[in-house]
Amino acid sequence: MQAGTAKSYAIIGGSGFHELGANASKQALDTPFGPPSDSVSELEIGASRVCFLARHGAEHSIAPHEINYRANMAALKQLGVDSIIALNTVGVIPATPAPGSLALPAQLIDYTWGRAQTVHGPGGGDVVHVDFTEPFSASLRKALLDCALQSGLDCFDGGVYACTQGPRLETAAEIDRLERDGAHFVGMTAMPEAVLARELDMDYVCLCLIVNYGAGRSARGIHEDIEITLHETRQKAMRLLNCFFA
Repeated sequence: MQAGTAKSYAIIGGSGFHELGANASKQALDTPFGPPSDSVSELEIGASRVCFLARHGAEHSIAPHEINYRANMAALKQLGVDSIIALNTVGVIPATPAPGSLALPAQLIDYTWGRAQTVHGPGGGDVVHVDFTEPFSASLRKALLDCALQSGLDCFDGGVYACTQGPRLETAAEIDRLERDGAHFVGMTAMPEAVLARELDMDYVCLCLIVNYGAGRSARGIHEDIEITLHETRQKAMRLLNCFFA
C-alpha cells in the first residue's frame, strides 16, 4: 500500500463520484456543527478499506456554497481519519493540461464568501491562526504523483486552484481575471475544506479531474466538454486511487 498502513484515509467525492458509496456500509454521524452531507461509507479500494464521503450528498443535491464543510471535516476527524484525498472536478484556464487530464495543484486562491472557514472562535474555543502557506500536503501529493508515474497516467504537477463561489459557472471576463491572478484551475469546493483539514490536523490533497476549459476558452460549450471528458477522467482517477491503495 503506497499510503502506508499507519494512516487512516478518507476520500471526499465530488461531481461524478457521489454514487461510489451507494452499496457500501454506511455510518450516520453527528458533529458539533450538525450532520455531514451524507453518511460516511467504508469502501474497498485496492487492498485497503477507506472512508468515503459524498461532498454534495447521496443524491448530489447540495450546492457548493451550501455544503456544511465543518460538519464534513469534523465527521471524518471523529472516525480517526488523518489523511484526505479530495476529488474535485475543475475547469482549466491555460491551453494545457487539456480536459480529460488529472492534476495535483500546489496552491490555491479563495474567492468564496460567506462560508464558515474555521472550527475555532465563537462556540469552538479561542481563535486560531493556522499556517496555510502550503495548503496541500506535500507528502500526499508526492505519493499520488509517484503512483501516476507507475500507472502510466499523465498527472499535472503543480498549479494554482481558484475556488469560486458557485453554483453558477464563471463569465469569460472572470476567467480572464483568474488567469491574471495566476490561477490554472477553477473549481468551487476546495475551500474551506483544505483549511478546515489543516485546523483539524488532517493531511489534505486535492486531486483535480479536469473536465472542461474555463468560460470563453473552448470552441465547444462547457457542458459539452464535461459530457465528453467526465467518464474518461473519472476512470483515470480511479486507476490512480487503486494504485495508491494497492
